[in-house]
Amino acid sequence: MQVKRFRTISEFQQFRHLPKPDHPLISVFEVASAERVNLNEDMSWLYEFYCIGLKKVLNSKKVKLKYGQQDYDFDDGIMSFVAPNQVLSLSFETDQQDIQQSGWLLLLHPDFLWNTSLAKTIKQYDFWDYSVREALFLSEKEEDLLVGIMKHIQQECKSNIDQFSKNIIVAHLETLFSYADRFYHRQFITREKQNHQVLERLEQLLHAYFNCDDLVSKGLPTVTAVAQALNLSPKYLSSLLKVLTGQNTQQHIHEKLIEKAKEKLSTTNLSVGEIAYELGFEHIQSFSKLFKTKTNQSPLAFRASFN
Repeated sequence: MQVKRFRTISEFQQFRHLPKPDHPLISVFEVASAERVNLNEDMSWLYEFYCIGLKKVLNSKKVKLKYGQQDYDFDDGIMSFVAPNQVLSLSFETDQQDIQQSGWLLLLHPDFLWNTSLAKTIKQYDFWDYSVREALFLSEKEEDLLVGIMKHIQQECKSNIDQFSKNIIVAHLETLFSYADRFYHRQFITREKQNHQVLERLEQLLHAYFNCDDLVSKGLPTVTAVAQALNLSPKYLSSLLKVLTGQNTQQHIHEKLIEKAKEKLSTTNLSVGEIAYELGFEHIQSFSKLFKTKTNQSPLAFRASFN
């Protein structure tokens, strides 16, 4: 599949037959104002800037999106976030003339954020991760709120640039991202069934991991490995678990580990060192320290309580 790379916002807007942006590093426009570009084949897009879409897609079930290697659910949600140098792939199951879009696009080059507070915090938001596999669902009131913020940014970009412009735009961007972050975390809760399925899969994964015979060679499971097995990013998984259970991924791994350690300490005659080794620890001191932190007892003290 062909990859179309856009290095600048001007290049993208030229491709969509839009006027040159008022500011080279940030642009906001209505989707309907962009001329339709008919593609002869499926295509992957790669931007060297942030792309925030607040779009409604008519006949969206006939458009298949992938964000990275993951299918992206855009059927009902309307807001999406694509980070620089991440790949968004499109394929069509119908004539592209049948695909109608409305809404807004905000394009933001990372260079715009130099020497601003947002430069340090923008990547902390979960919705930039490849693992976020669905668009943000918004009520009409929430949609109006976010469109209003985009319009304020557009208005500021079209005004005469002065010493206050950048700070005002950054303030609007921070507000936009804060609301999106709130709405995404609400989505964790409202899509309860789907999210609890992730929790069930995590429990099954950790149970299988700690009951396998080759923990010695595999070592302890890492947050990254667990997230990859669930087709989620580490940050997204931890955020989801935090909302559902109050514990992040690392804490879930430790909880399952301590559960297995207690089982071995209470039902076998293995030494603490042998148990540590079987659970994937290289050093008994690390195992003993973690066990005491989690239980307020040393492994030996815990075993003694059963005698």
